[in-house]
Amino acid sequence: MVGWIRSGCLPDRRPADLTPSSPSYFKDFLLRQWEAGNRLGRHLFHDLKHRGYTGSLSHLHRLLTKWRHPNREEEIKVELPAEESRAIDPATGWQISPIVAAALCMKPSKMLTQPQAVKVAALKEASLSFVIMRRLAMRFRGILRGNDPDKLDQWLDNAQSSGFSSIGRFARVLHRDVDAVKNAITEKWSNGQAEGQINRLKTLKRAMYGRAGVELLRARMLPLP
Repeated sequence: MVGWIRSGCLPDRRPADLTPSSPSYFKDFLLRQWEAGNRLGRHLFHDLKHRGYTGSLSHLHRLLTKWRHPNREEEIKVELPAEESRAIDPATGWQISPIVAAALCMKPSKMLTQPQAVKVAALKEASLSFVIMRRLAMRFRGILRGNDPDKLDQWLDNAQSSGFSSIGRFARVLHRDVDAVKNAITEKWSNGQAEGQINRLKTLKRAMYGRAGVELLRARMLPLP
């Protein structure tokens, strides 16, 4: 641990040993099937199961997607720098943590406090990835608060080709039920009130767990007569 602190950076992570839960464990077999023209995910999944594969179909699809789009990773490497400098908070001199960066990535500029605005500026200067992700997050926020669902399709395309696996995965999930998302943009109806009451009840239960009974919970949850 002392050696890591003195070096100023973390050592490279050693790749984990492949196990039958990973499709890469059967890479040779998959390559032979791929070259033979067998490229349907569910067929390959069935074949791998007979050979001892214990992983999921989604993990297999993730590997096959890289083979179906071999140029996608090269395009991503061109758009994003191989290495980015660490974002340092000018107020403390400490590196800005990923959790703080993720929270600031989704917060509009008008809602930022002065210290938060300084952190965002430092993150933008140090990381092109943060700039791209924040731009996508702000666009998505604007689409949800607007009345033009047609902009969603373009955003989904941009998100999936952004090079960030988390945003691409989020966009793919949205695309499965894109009609419902568009309805959320155009319709005034929302289940926010119900979800808010559920969150309130769960918060009260956690705060009171082991300290009070049902009567106190009822008194705090239900309105007074």
